[in-house]
Amino acid sequence: MAQPLTLVLNVPETTGDEDLEPSPYEESEVHDSFHRLIQEQSLLVAEEGLELLPLAPDRGYQTLPRPEGAPTHSTATLRILASMPSRTIGRSRGAIISEYYNRTVKLRRRSSRPLLGNMVRCARPSLRLYDLELDHTILEEDEKRSLLVKELQGLSVAQRDHMVRNMPLSLGEKRWLRENSWSPKGKRRGQQDRGGAFSCSSRLRYSCILALHSLGLVLVSGLYAARPWRYALKQIGGQFGSSVLSYFIFLKTLLAFNVLMLLPLLGFLVGVQAAFPPDPPDPVPTCSGLELLTGRGCFTHTVMYYGYYSNSTLSQSCDSSRDSGRCSPGSGSLPYNMPLAYLFTVGAAFFITCITLVYSMSHSFGESYRVGSTKGIHALTVFCSWDYKVTQKRASRVQQDSICTQLKELLAVWQLQKHPRSACGQLWQAAMLALGGLLCLGTTVGCAAAVFTFSEVMMQRGQGVELLALPLVVSALNLGASYLFCGLATLERHDSPVLEVYMAICRSLILKTAVLGVLCYHWLGRRVATLQDGCWENFVGQELYRFLVVDFIFTLLDSLFGELVWRLISEKKLKRRQKPEFDIARNVLDLIYGQTLTWLGVLFSPLLPAVQILRLLFLFYVKKASLMANCQAPRRPWLASHMSTVFLTLLCFPSFLGAAVFLCYAVWQVKPSSTCGPFRTLNTMYEAGTVWVRRLEHAGSRGSWLPWLHHLLVENTFFLFLVSALLLAVIYLNIQVVKGQRKVICLLKEQIRNETKTQQLQG
Repeated sequence: MAQPLTLVLNVPETTGDEDLEPSPYEESEVHDSFHRLIQEQSLLVAEEGLELLPLAPDRGYQTLPRPEGAPTHSTATLRILASMPSRTIGRSRGAIISEYYNRTVKLRRRSSRPLLGNMVRCARPSLRLYDLELDHTILEEDEKRSLLVKELQGLSVAQRDHMVRNMPLSLGEKRWLRENSWSPKGKRRGQQDRGGAFSCSSRLRYSCILALHSLGLVLVSGLYAARPWRYALKQIGGQFGSSVLSYFIFLKTLLAFNVLMLLPLLGFLVGVQAAFPPDPPDPVPTCSGLELLTGRGCFTHTVMYYGYYSNSTLSQSCDSSRDSGRCSPGSGSLPYNMPLAYLFTVGAAFFITCITLVYSMSHSFGESYRVGSTKGIHALTVFCSWDYKVTQKRASRVQQDSICTQLKELLAVWQLQKHPRSACGQLWQAAMLALGGLLCLGTTVGCAAAVFTFSEVMMQRGQGVELLALPLVVSALNLGASYLFCGLATLERHDSPVLEVYMAICRSLILKTAVLGVLCYHWLGRRVATLQDGCWENFVGQELYRFLVVDFIFTLLDSLFGELVWRLISEKKLKRRQKPEFDIARNVLDLIYGQTLTWLGVLFSPLLPAVQILRLLFLFYVKKASLMANCQAPRRPWLASHMSTVFLTLLCFPSFLGAAVFLCYAVWQVKPSSTCGPFRTLNTMYEAGTVWVRRLEHAGSRGSWLPWLHHLLVENTFFLFLVSALLLAVIYLNIQVVKGQRKVICLLKEQIRNETKTQQLQG
């Protein structure tokens, strides 16, 4: 029969320095001794073969005879099982508390105590039984806790926190020890004054630190909970797969791009101009509510549009001379050149967006086309996908759905590779592709011609509500053509759902690119000529605002009638449980189209990214609610491993590159309005930088390097060609490095296969 073991805490009473911090050697000494204790107890249990035996029902010890049919474990298996955390840490809480009680006593009294490995076995805490039996006459576990709390109260704040943090206990035990050791009645022997109480400065300092720490945790948790994708992305990915999830990830990426672009515009344009507002117009326009749709009225003379911004050098002493070109020489405040700030801020915002977009695209490319990716993804998904840190039932359900959907997608890709299309089927598909391509080309040409004709008609009229006619026509054509292209992609019966989505995206993208090209010609070609005496920049900004608002309304109507009404008709009238699928191609193209409108209008409406941010946030919640209530998972699961990379590529080259060309043409070639805006006295917007350089040249030798830098970097074409050549060289070198890595990985895999075959032959 196993005898109950006793644990004796033998701590000699010695005096010494009490206020010194523990050294790293002393702290590691305790952990090493405790670690050796766990290992020795585990090995002892494994060697005796008692770890996995059941307890006797009427006795508190283990019985040696095994029951019939019980599994027989080897010594190595018993040793591994005995060293598991579930068989050591959970039963050694009393030993841990006793060990750290001795540690705190040693820290206070600076006494030397032998390691646990040097003690006799009868004096060590037993880890063999679940019910850790100690001598009730010496120490109970509660008594050990109270002794440890008393000793912790005698330490300084830093020593106590350091000691509790490093204890190998659960969070609940650590929290209990920290709460009970921090008592108003406790005395800090290291930092107590003559009266034996806390000093006021120490109490105040510690309270402020705790308050700031708690405030920081609350703010971080609040920001984390305020994100719209905090839990929704996991839920969407688990129920609908990675294809639908890619749309919401792309929406989140666009939201980050717009926030990044809005920050410099708010800091260097909108905020500065709001601090120095120009004279209000006479009479002041009133708001009727229609301005939310048209963007005119009381919105015209605000920081929303280009015409509100001044062409003067802003300063506190220049309030009375805003129309003059410069401040008085004796002004004491720092002048702010608004034309130069307007030009450079918009350029810097575009440059930051370009760098971020290229980085995101390259990062997504590296994640999607991973060099050396394994082919055993099915086995990895089955055996390595579950996250054992998940404890909540809701989170485990989401993870279960996600793994199930991922396995369906992988099996769908595998079945597609096993069953290729026949030659006759390939010929039929080629004929359908040619017919669909001709129909899409004709639809694109017809829509572009219709937009051009209608825009010419609207030049002769258009006041108030009539200004919404052109955005309504364009949005209706885009929506109808998108449904047509998706239907054609379905009729073509592609083998892969990915190819079907890509075909619909490419056709819709060509249509929207053609329509936007016609509109850009209408704005910078036709409207500039007819509105030269007015403020054509304000009109272009208002027009782009109207296009954003109307496109958002059509997106909401599409979610209402295309998903909700169709689900109700299918369930109530047709008596079918089949719901519509989420159209990824159409919704993604709507996001790219809206972002392109934002980039086109940022020069004429600096607050247009803020409108786009509100639009994206509202669209996220609407699409998520409609997806959960009205849509079903794709009938043919497919793996969207490269979808995010494709979306970012389409956003970069047709969308961002086209918007950059449009704005560069407006800055370098088009004459600004002579009645409004920061460039009203110049022939082109680009001349604002040239005028500034000339002033620096006449200023003296202090700023002589700035004109030289401007001529070298901006006006000299050789530098641009050099930078472009270096960029292409870096891209080429990266491609060659990736190819070399793939080749090396293939050679290493082949070498591993050969080694395996050699070992099999030798065996």
